[in-house]
Amino acid sequence: MLTYDSTGFRLDGRGLRILSGAMHYFRTRPEQWPQRLAALRAMGLNTVETYVPWNLHEPAEGRFERIEELGAFLDEAARQGLWAIVRPGPYICAEWDNGGLPGWLTARAGRRARTSDPAYLAAVDAFFDVLLPQVVERQHGRPGGNVLMVQVENEYGSFGSDAAYLAHLARGLRERGVTVPLFTSDGPEDHMLAAGAVPGVLATVNFGSNPEEAFALLRRHRPEDPLFCMEYWNGWFDHWGKPHHGRDAADAADTLRRILAAGGSFNIYMAHGGTNFGTTAGANHADEPFNSTDWTRSPYQPVTTSYDYDAPLDERGLPAGKFEPFRQVIADFAAEHPDEARYFDDRAAKLPAPAPVLDATSIELTEFAALPFEPAVDSPVPPTFEELGLEHGLVRYTARVPALSSEQPLAVEGLRDRATLWLDGKRTAALERGVPAPPVTAPGGTEVRLLVESLGRVNYGPQVGETKGITGGVRHERQYLHGWRAEACRLEPLPAAEWTDGAPASETLARGVLDLTATGDTFLAVPGGGHGYLWVNGFLLGRYDAIGPQTTLYCPQPLLRAGRNEITVLELGDAAPGTVELRAAPELG
Repeated sequence: MLTYDSTGFRLDGRGLRILSGAMHYFRTRPEQWPQRLAALRAMGLNTVETYVPWNLHEPAEGRFERIEELGAFLDEAARQGLWAIVRPGPYICAEWDNGGLPGWLTARAGRRARTSDPAYLAAVDAFFDVLLPQVVERQHGRPGGNVLMVQVENEYGSFGSDAAYLAHLARGLRERGVTVPLFTSDGPEDHMLAAGAVPGVLATVNFGSNPEEAFALLRRHRPEDPLFCMEYWNGWFDHWGKPHHGRDAADAADTLRRILAAGGSFNIYMAHGGTNFGTTAGANHADEPFNSTDWTRSPYQPVTTSYDYDAPLDERGLPAGKFEPFRQVIADFAAEHPDEARYFDDRAAKLPAPAPVLDATSIELTEFAALPFEPAVDSPVPPTFEELGLEHGLVRYTARVPALSSEQPLAVEGLRDRATLWLDGKRTAALERGVPAPPVTAPGGTEVRLLVESLGRVNYGPQVGETKGITGGVRHERQYLHGWRAEACRLEPLPAAEWTDGAPASETLARGVLDLTATGDTFLAVPGGGHGYLWVNGFLLGRYDAIGPQTTLYCPQPLLRAGRNEITVLELGDAAPGTVELRAAPELG
């Protein structure tokens, strides 16, 4: 049994310093979990932490998918000798789409999401009913159980102040059989800790530097709790169009050493970041408006496909610059405090061998297909993605300017997030959320067509729960255009299409073949591509974008097979790329 007081943690009566690292089971292929978890042990960690993304496991109301993956991950952690911390949400942030909340729910709940609204809580309870047995049966104290702690919500103090909501969640975890300690985590601010903590529940704090100051603040709020940095931000995530983040390894190791010297436990966020496969990457929204002199362009900032995070283990799961300095800090601590730094078991930890990397080569794209859209939906106004039952992907909206109208400017209101505008079948303009649109006019009778792409829902702050598509309307001068046809195109799984030989074109699927005698990891790039999506054997790796910082997409070995492999690209910019390149190393900016 894990217990605690102001002096620290005890497991079954013996002192324990929790030396944890974050690794998300959903950002790494299951076949690669053993290698990644073994590497965490080799760095000296005794615990692994993971979030649980609700929208991954309940993509439509009442339809649950991949629930068993959490349990399988916890079992593998136990096999690797690691305890576990589980953070089931319902909100997780994590730079994950919508902070893990299902789009179908937040579109309906609106501003009542993350509150004690009965309809929202009923959806949370239904999800927890299905999810939590995976956790309960793996708690420490049960045969083979390794789960030490479970979180209540996530950083709620930076969002709201509904104490009844947090109390309901904590009570619901207990009623469903969670007996290990519960905890909350918040930023090192008075208002965050005051609103995010729950009476009788352990409070922890998140930070990237100045541990003494953060722990002193935590002590003022919770003098009876042990010191725990639940998210030690040793790196950071990237946005498209902004520089790749990095942090000096010596500086990061010094902060880790100071956390331990202060008597704290820690969870390195991230120890292994992984990949935002498919359309799972979230986004942020800055407070400042568009600034034409700033190359970041828009206050809306989508997160890259890579979630490398400049972590001690890189996107491939290999030791990066912080690995050895962190390992040494932990080894020094373990030498001085062998009883506190103990592990789930006493097996020696060895750094596992990496997967091979494929040789660099080029794949010619030789077959092409038009985008396959679903049957059109007629609507007086452009329906949102959520109204079409679409989580992410593309929607083609079509309407016509009234025949007798004079030529007037067009305006798209509430675009989320990117679109190409076609007038009478001619590609006319590229539109982007938060960026002033180029002036466009249309005479009466013009067919207006917009291909709208979602780039990730905001995952942090007051705009969590946003809808996608055209959320306002399309105006011809001051007159709204009505009478729309909307056609959805889902990108996961890869839609079936009619393939032919021909010339590459924008907004067209293109594919080529990669023949392999043996598999391995690789990094794929689309030279000459503007922005779009890339699939390997029908699996959507994610988005690429020429604005960077990321140039290559990581393709893990389990997605490839000996023999024929199909590589598919959807280019949505002005370009029409004819090749995809395999490169031997990542290019993250």
